Amino acid sequence: MSTQAKALLQEIRESVEIELAEFLHLQSDFLTQISPDLAPVSQSLSSFLLDSGKRLRPLFAYSGYVSTGAEVTAPDIKAFASLELLQACALIHDDLMDGSDTRRGKPSIHRHFESIHVQDELEGFAPAYGLAAAVLLGDLALVWSNQLLNTAGFKSEKLQSVLPIYDEMRSELMAGQFLDIHEQTQKTTDLDRSIKIARYKSGKYTIERPLHIGAVLSGKHTPQLLKQLSEFGLPLGEAFQYRDDLLGTFGDPALTGKPAGDDLREGKRTVLIALTDLACTESMRKESRKYFGAPDLDEKGVAILQEMIVSTGAKEKLESMIEKLTQEALLAAESELIDEKAYPLLLELAKIATKRST
Repeated sequence: MSTQAKALLQEIRESVEIELAEFLHLQSDFLTQISPDLAPVSQSLSSFLLDSGKRLRPLFAYSGYVSTGAEVTAPDIKAFASLELLQACALIHDDLMDGSDTRRGKPSIHRHFESIHVQDELEGFAPAYGLAAAVLLGDLALVWSNQLLNTAGFKSEKLQSVLPIYDEMRSELMAGQFLDIHEQTQKTTDLDRSIKIARYKSGKYTIERPLHIGAVLSGKHTPQLLKQLSEFGLPLGEAFQYRDDLLGTFGDPALTGKPAGDDLREGKRTVLIALTDLACTESMRKESRKYFGAPDLDEKGVAILQEMIVSTGAKEKLESMIEKLTQEALLAAESELIDEKAYPLLLELAKIATKRST
């Protein structure tokens, strides 16, 4: 069954890729008709979206659809694909706010346009050009996500049924992003605050809301089913973000596409850091302040903070939390409310979301 689920998910992934490529080709033509100076915009967004990506959100939307027992149609695939454009918006803006130099092993969008400014010897301040470009490209990806959904080919009634969830998902994402940057301004860490940020910044729009969107698009959902999908999606969404936190601190740059200890350099007050702070002695906290959040943090400083996280038991604690949340989600997926054809898909996606190394 696992092999069949993998094959089916790969088929949907490839269908999403096709829809994205066709949509981006049309939008590229539209932009270049306005001005040839917009070519770098379309090229950068197309590369950002098509060169890599696990397509988790479309796959969860598909699984939410299958959970109702319905058969997917071509317009549904387009709607699933629109979630990748929302993801692009979130990542581009997130990299800008965090000052990240790379994404998936390549320069982040703001750094890419900064380098274009330098290479072409343009007038003005290169970092400001990169910043402005990233804001606008992220906004454009957000607009395009809505456009792809609206032009998927749904009847008005079906489109209107899914828009409230789509809008709520985007509002939750932006709320989570603000809470994330606000957390960096606080003088203390707080585990409950960090958990809420993980839930809204990543967990809900990665898993719970795509599941809801898929189920609602099928036209066969019930309030009880949506609640059950939340019972699966919310704990798994948090587990997904906690794995991301561990990768941001301990991940292999060759796999993650980001420098080692990037979250430590950026001063990200993640659940991992909150757990570490709770178990730290005062002398350890004093030592960590020398390194945590330092833009010029070197390998030695990263290693010191990593050792602190491990020695306090925070890394092990977070791994246990991931396992517990994943098991909670899988138990919810066994519900009779969810069509049996969806279970192997949800099981496979849970593995992808929580066992990954990128």
